Amino acid sequence: MATEVARREGLPDPVPVTEVYPEVDDTDESAWQDMVIEHLGLADWVRIPIYGASDLLGEVGQAGLLHRGLLWPPAFHVKQALFASAAGGSLLTGEGGDEVIGAHRVTPLMLLVRKRRPASRALLSASSAALMPGPIRRVAARSEMVRSGYQSWLRPAVAERHHRLLAADEAGEPLRWDRATWWLRHRRAVHAVLGCYHALGAEHSVTVAHPLLDHDFLAALAAAGGRWGYAGRTALMRRLFADVLPDEILRRTSKASFDRAYMGEATREFARAWDGSGVDPDLVDPEALRRAWLSDEPSTLSGLLLQSAWLASRPATVTGGTA
Repeated sequence: MATEVARREGLPDPVPVTEVYPEVDDTDESAWQDMVIEHLGLADWVRIPIYGASDLLGEVGQAGLLHRGLLWPPAFHVKQALFASAAGGSLLTGEGGDEVIGAHRVTPLMLLVRKRRPASRALLSASSAALMPGPIRRVAARSEMVRSGYQSWLRPAVAERHHRLLAADEAGEPLRWDRATWWLRHRRAVHAVLGCYHALGAEHSVTVAHPLLDHDFLAALAAAGGRWGYAGRTALMRRLFADVLPDEILRRTSKASFDRAYMGEATREFARAWDGSGVDPDLVDPEALRRAWLSDEPSTLSGLLLQSAWLASRPATVTGGTA
């Protein structure tokens, strides 16, 4: 959309900026990226190769922690090159894409009732879950967290309370598609992310904007979707971008993963020698946390604890910080 508007108004083309992680296969989206750039015919493309520096405890992450203190999400500390690439200018992000464009609570009902999809067991189950009263949906969400071992490094009583609060938050999604769209925008996590973007942008004199979370865009989208919304992500992508992108991109279902990029060898090296300090043992089981950091599938959900533990191991006094 930015490219189309720029050419229509006689302005310079926007410049795509892409972080590339050559050492982590899970992050590879090069085929999709090449397809977009080729389709748009963009001559300039800034690709930032990131090796060990992407680790939450890599050289860049450590410098950010000592400068700013703890941030959430913790990956903001390794975005120095991204913001520097736009210094003095503007940066458009895709923040909110998963939440806004993805399926909402009402989506299975929309498929069953409005689109008359075959009543498969999976679709009937999802539709039933969408219609459950709030208390039952909260119980179901908590049960799934327990079953999956969600944040297994928490002490049992802490995990129970955390899962209960998180389930209540998740179960708060309105059934109507238009109301759910606004609800997604005003969740606390979204405000925290946007606040950090603003703060880091200010460090580099960068104006940061998030088109998919823009109030005017969401107002128009909610009005267009109404009570029922759209038949999932692909349907909404086609509604928004069919005139500017090939359908192969719009119907894509795969997604990259960055956990291994953010929690690699620097994380593992720290975890092996960690003495358990820097986290509250009444809330967290240090040995379970260490096992999570050293596992083959580390989770960035433990990233803030990782950085807190690292800061506690440093003799220097940290100033500043954003919660």
